[in-house]
Amino acid sequence: MTRIDSDAALSRGLEALARLDPDLGAAYRDFGAPPLRAEQPGYRALLRIIVGQQVSVASASAIWGRLQEACGGSPLGGIQPEAFLALDEDALKAVGLSRQKMAYGRAIAEDLVSGRVDLESLSGLDDEAAIAELRKLKGIGRWSAEVYLLFSLGRPDVFPADDLGLMIGVQKLKRLAARPDARTLRDLVAPWRPWRAVAARLIWHVRGQLALPEDSR
Repeated sequence: MTRIDSDAALSRGLEALARLDPDLGAAYRDFGAPPLRAEQPGYRALLRIIVGQQVSVASASAIWGRLQEACGGSPLGGIQPEAFLALDEDALKAVGLSRQKMAYGRAIAEDLVSGRVDLESLSGLDDEAAIAELRKLKGIGRWSAEVYLLFSLGRPDVFPADDLGLMIGVQKLKRLAARPDARTLRDLVAPWRPWRAVAARLIWHVRGQLALPEDSR
């Protein structure tokens, strides 16, 4: 199975997309390659996704930094299920986690510590099967599962169509009068197979530098 786990692999995908779609090709030419941004698979990556749900990038970064400190981890990582489970509700509230996210973090940690869930088994599954397994975890929906596959497993063809940033980015890239919803977006990006995850990386990278069409403002 192809993995986007190096700059060389990312470049291969970007070059293929440039041949498939002139707009992606122009974005790649004008703004360059996105950073590889790979997360080691495991509890830490899942917890970071949960921390980032429905909050700004800046807020998520601040909460994550405080959580790492509370868990005794270094800035490079170190958050383990056991460390999270050792924190009481007051400690988790102090770092900025909501009750719901505390519950999600604890439930996933308990599943991993008990052995009820084996994240290593995901490597042998295709994308949809891996997404289905991840969605069995509390707090992990389709978007979260796809983000995990994209950044932690390096899958080349997952596209988190429920992501607002990707909706806006594709609207700008394709100069659409209206922002596409998730279903429309999946149809729009279908021609980018088997490199849709690489396209998502590129669109996240360039979306802030693209302008919305005049008639959509």
